[in-house]
This record gives sequence, C-alpha cells and structure tokens, in this order.
Amino acid sequence: MRKLILLITVLVLTVQLQGQELKCNIQVVSQQVQGTNKQVFETLRNAIFEFMNNKVWTNNVYTMDERIECNLMFNITEQVSADEFRGTLQIQSSRPVYNTNYKTTMFNFVDKDIHFRYIEFEPLEFDLNSHSSNLTSILAFYAYFLLALDYDSFSYMGGSPYFENAEKIVINAQNVVEKGWKPIDDMSHKNRYWLSKDFLDQEYSPVREFIYRYHRHGLDMMDSKVIEGRAEIATSIELLQKVYRSRPDPYMYILRLIFDAKADEMVKIFSESFVEEKNRVHNMLTEMDQTNASKYKTILEDNTQLEF
Repeated sequence: MRKLILLITVLVLTVQLQGQELKCNIQVVSQQVQGTNKQVFETLRNAIFEFMNNKVWTNNVYTMDERIECNLMFNITEQVSADEFRGTLQIQSSRPVYNTNYKTTMFNFVDKDIHFRYIEFEPLEFDLNSHSSNLTSILAFYAYFLLALDYDSFSYMGGSPYFENAEKIVINAQNVVEKGWKPIDDMSHKNRYWLSKDFLDQEYSPVREFIYRYHRHGLDMMDSKVIEGRAEIATSIELLQKVYRSRPDPYMYILRLIFDAKADEMVKIFSESFVEEKNRVHNMLTEMDQTNASKYKTILEDNTQLEF
C-alpha cells in the first residue's frame, strides 16, 4: 500500500511539474459592458488562469523558477449574447537573463480579433487536432507561440515544434466565422495567421537567428563579458537588416514586433558602447525603424546603462 501511495504521489508531482511551463497572469476587463452579470467575467478569468497555467504544453519538465512569465489582458468591449463576447487581447511575455535579476521583453502584441463563446462554469477543453472552441484555440495558439519564442532564445530554431503547433491551430480554424485566423482578415500581417506563417517562413529565418544570438550569445553573456555580449548583439542586428533589405513582404510586421519589444533595451545597451559601435548600431536601427528614430539618436548622446 505504501508503495502504491508513493507511486501515485510521484505521478501527481510529475504531472504538476510538466504542466507548469507558463506562469501566466490573467486579467479580464469589462468596464465597457453594462448591465450584465459581472461575476461571469471573474469566472472566465479563473477558467483561463487554470487553462494556461495547469495544462501540459510540452514533454519537458519545468521547475517553478523555469516557468515562462506572461500576461494576458482581455478587454471585453461587447457582450453579443448571454454567452458570446467580443474584445481585444494584449499578450506580453518576458525571459530572465542568465545570472541576473533582469528580465527582457520577448513579446508585446494586441490581438484585435477576439470573439468567443463562454458558458459560465463550463470546462475549457482543447484538442490540437480540431477546432471546437474559439476561446481555447486562441489561448492555445498564444501558449505555443510564447513557448516557441522562449525556446528560440535558448537554442537555434529550438521553437520550431511549438510554432508548428500554433500553425496547426490556425489550419484547423480556417472554416470558422470568427476573424483572426485567415490571411484576408488582416492583410498587413497583424493577426494569428500571419504570426504563425511568418515565423515559419524561410525568408524570415534570420529573425529567428537574431532571437537566439541576441539572447543566448548577447544578453546572457553581459553579466560577465559586457563588451563581448554587446558586440554579439550588434552583429545579431545585422540579421534584421538583412531581412529589412530583402523585404519578404510589404509590411514586415515581424520586424515591428521585434522593435516594439527591444527598442528601449537596445538604446540602453549601446549607450555605454564605444563610438564606432554606437554609430554602427544607430545607423542600422534608424534605417529599419524610423518610428523610434528619436530614441535611437540618444544612443549617440546618453550614457544610460542597462541595469541587470
């Protein structure tokens, strides 16, 4: 009997460890929805929290400290019917830098095509091989997408299996009426279809190499080898420039995602650099990202140091 109890305990602990890839904070904002049962939004928040944090997403075992920190903020703008909702979703994730207390932003994106049904207290179920719920498909898509980015930052193209799972969710949703899953829903590449397609597109592979080299050979080195780590980051930016100049599509929104996450950080990294490296990085970033040109100009002026 003791052996049986011990075996069950080990199995339960294993399942708990495997199901803790994500440390996901959930917010559901519903101020724009008037005259409804507000309790349903708290129930929804709890259900999403359990789904994201307790589901097994990979075959790997994670400790509590290894979980990927992320935030999902649902802004419910319309209650179409008793169990049908529309709104937006902001997704953010971060990654710790080796041997420091510093966390670097990996992803910051607003999905404007959130439309789903939710019956209060009904369990959230998901099957990777079919589309049965728009809510769980959206949640699972971003779970796999965040995992893919994180794995890419630790090993070259390491996130491919999870990008492929995200793509599978997109494929399964091609016949649904809700927006966000098809190329025609947003031709400027700002939806789930294009996120999965572009990150798996060979023409954008330098972006994924950038993610790996920037984090693993750049930031993760800077605690002990600042000059070498910074030089590697400067070289990794050339990979983004290669994509920018080849122009795989007219919008190249994938680069916008990178700059939205990294612009402020790169300014701080190179503000303490030497003149030649400052000029080189400033010119590359300004060429690719005119939106943040004023920020990049401070690289040449400031001495703001990145604090680990």
